[in-house]
Parts: sequence; C-alpha cells; structure tokens
Amino acid sequence: MFVPTEEMAGADWRAINAATAVLAAVGITLAMAFSRPWGNKLPAWLVALPVWVGTGLLVPMLLLAPVLGPAAMNKDKEAGAPDFWIYEQILVMISLVGAGIGLPLALLGYAKARWPEALGGPLDCGEPHGSSRALQATVAKLLAVGCVLLGVVKIYWAVGGTLGIDPDRLDGRDVWWHLLTLSTGVWALAGAWGLVVLTTCRGSRRFLPPMGAAWISSGMLFAYSVYNLLTLTDMQQPAPEEPIVAATTRELGAVLGVLMGIVILMVLHDRRRAMGVDAPAPVTGDPAAGRVDAGRTGADPQGAGVPPTGGFGREAGSTGGSRPHDSGVDSSVG
Repeated sequence: MFVPTEEMAGADWRAINAATAVLAAVGITLAMAFSRPWGNKLPAWLVALPVWVGTGLLVPMLLLAPVLGPAAMNKDKEAGAPDFWIYEQILVMISLVGAGIGLPLALLGYAKARWPEALGGPLDCGEPHGSSRALQATVAKLLAVGCVLLGVVKIYWAVGGTLGIDPDRLDGRDVWWHLLTLSTGVWALAGAWGLVVLTTCRGSRRFLPPMGAAWISSGMLFAYSVYNLLTLTDMQQPAPEEPIVAATTRELGAVLGVLMGIVILMVLHDRRRAMGVDAPAPVTGDPAAGRVDAGRTGADPQGAGVPPTGGFGREAGSTGGSRPHDSGVDSSVG
C-alpha cells in the first residue's frame, strides 16, 4: 500500500520483503533462544544452521559496512531511486552492523555453555577410537584446493582483472561489486587455511582461530552464493561476469561451503569424543573403573565418569556446560 513507485509494487519486490521479514523473525527467535533457558532444549541443527548462514552473511558484511553503506546510497541515487529509499539504506546498514556484532557474541556465550568443545582448548586433544581424521584431512585438502582456486579468481577480478568478465558489462564493476568480490576471495583463502589446520592439527596451538575462520568462510561461501542469485532477477543488476563463469563460481562457492560445513561437523564430533564429553558412566562401583587418561580424553580426573549434558547434536542441551573439574574441556572462549 502507498508504494512510491510502480516497481516496488511488483512481485519480486514483495517476495524480497517477505523473505526479509522471515529472516528478521528468525533473528529475533535466535536472540531469545540465546538468552532464555528454553533455548538450550532446541535441537542442535535448529540453532546451528541459521547461525552458520547468518554469521557467514553478516560478519564479512560488517567489515565492509563503512564503505558499502555510502556506496549503496550513491548507487541508488544514480539509479533515480526515491529519497526515502536512499536514506533507508542507513537503517539497513545499522541493522547489519548490529546483527553482525551481536549474533557472533551471543553465539559465543551460548556455545560456551552448551558446546564448550567447539570453542576453547588446544587444537589437538587426542584422536578417539574409530576417528575419521584421515578422511577429514583428505577431504579438507581437496576442498582447500577449490577454495584457493576460487579465492585467486575472485581477488584477480577485484583488483581489475578482466578475464571472464563480459566486455559489455565492464561498467557494472562498481565499488560494491569490487569489495564483495575481494571479500569473497579473502574469506575463501582463510577458510582453506582453517579447514586444513582443523583436520591436520598443525598450524595453530589453539582451536578457536581455525574454527572461526572455517566456520565464517563456509557460511559466507554458501550464503553469498544464494545472495548472488538475485543477479538473475530484476532486484539486482546483472553480474558483470560471463554467464557461464558467474554460474560456475556461484555454484562452486555453494558446494564448497556445504562440504566445508560437513567436515567441521565431523571435526567437532571426533573432538567431543576425544575430550570424553560423551563418555559413559562406569558400570561398577569401583572408582578406578571410571578413570581414564584425563590428558588424552578430557574425562573427569576424579573418576566420577559422569559426562556433562547438553552435547552437540542432542535435542536437549544443558544450561551449565562442563563442570569446573573437567580438565579436558576448556570452557573459556579462547
């Protein structure tokens, strides 16, 4: 109702606004889940999936917002957009910055209580029986090659390379496109490093830096591939790349992001087992029966053998995380 232009009454505009409203509702629900007791009882995937996409979309954007905000306003002004829409970009950027800062911080606090093994501690905490580390390392190296190739191509375009760019659309390479392309390339390289370090346990002493790089990179590659589908509609100007090149890089980014996310889950699964978070309680009453090598498994050094609740992947988490005397579970943020 009362839209200022005929274009904004079109089906594509209504669809994108409906999608924005749904995303806002998801963000509000996540904020409540992170801060209320019932949030610990949600299935792990219901929390991890939207946060994975959200951090991948917002954290890279957060770093570019001071430049992208004014660039978006100038772009709309040159296109003849209504004044109210141009200044609404300020509110859009403020909301992106707020969510880009608040969502990761809230996730850190939530994960510290529910999945402490996903944040703190040393990189190598041992290899549990039946570990798939060899498979993880092989797949990670293959994915790293794909990330490096994609990153090099994106950075080449961002610095002015024209191979693979449609000669008739060279003017479409504005500041917005250059910065997003550069950001994608840099995060692809960061993700390649993080994934290889996580699976080989070499290159970092702490677990959090490579985990953060791989998490944000994988979510970014997937989220921005979906975002770039807007170039196929009237909502965004056509991509300056050749159509087949644009489709190839877009689909490659989506596939790499999803596969990287799967490897991250495999790493967390083995890490949880190595730290003894899911260790069963002893069958007998002998205190020695509950003792395992605390330095290797992270089990209770007092021999209680009772694991903390709220594990990754369970549908009912705990509000407390690990006990203070769990030597193998570093519940600090990093």
